Amino acid sequence: MKLYYSPTSPYARKVQVVAHEMGVPLELESVAIHSASSDFGKINPVHRIPALVLDDGEVILDSRVICEYLITTQGADLIPAAGLEHWRVLKLQVLGDGLADAAVPKQIEVTRPADKQWPPRLAALDRSLQQTLDALEGMVDELSGLNLGIIAIGCGLGYLDLRFGHEPWRPGRPKLAA
Repeated sequence: MKLYYSPTSPYARKVQVVAHEMGVPLELESVAIHSASSDFGKINPVHRIPALVLDDGEVILDSRVICEYLITTQGADLIPAAGLEHWRVLKLQVLGDGLADAAVPKQIEVTRPADKQWPPRLAALDRSLQQTLDALEGMVDELSGLNLGIIAIGCGLGYLDLRFGHEPWRPGRPKLAA
């Protein structure tokens, strides 16, 4: 299987961690999706990473779907099969992905020239990040073991460290930081 990814993508990182934890080898191909000359649209017409191309040529899109595909086909227990625990893990995944969903567009916005940035958008993204981090701080007792939700949260926090290390998220959140 070949994973099209970007080395800095928290979504691609999540897929790589899931595959690693399950012992599933992936061939990695880095893609510059923002390049005007990119022909990645032939693989994923939505032009988002990651994308997983199976050995038979079938393409699986979106990190959530790719992770579920890997977990389901490889028989891993990173998502409980049923019950309240199943939904709890999926909720944790949404919170982890939510960090990335706010941080990735924030990174794009702050790389624009200062006079082209949209302060209300940056404020809304920061609000989302802070509220999600605060919610996670309050849920730390639920953040144990290894599952898809924990992986997504770890990848989201790692992306914050990568892109916004100058805006530390740990102060005021000692339990989450630990």
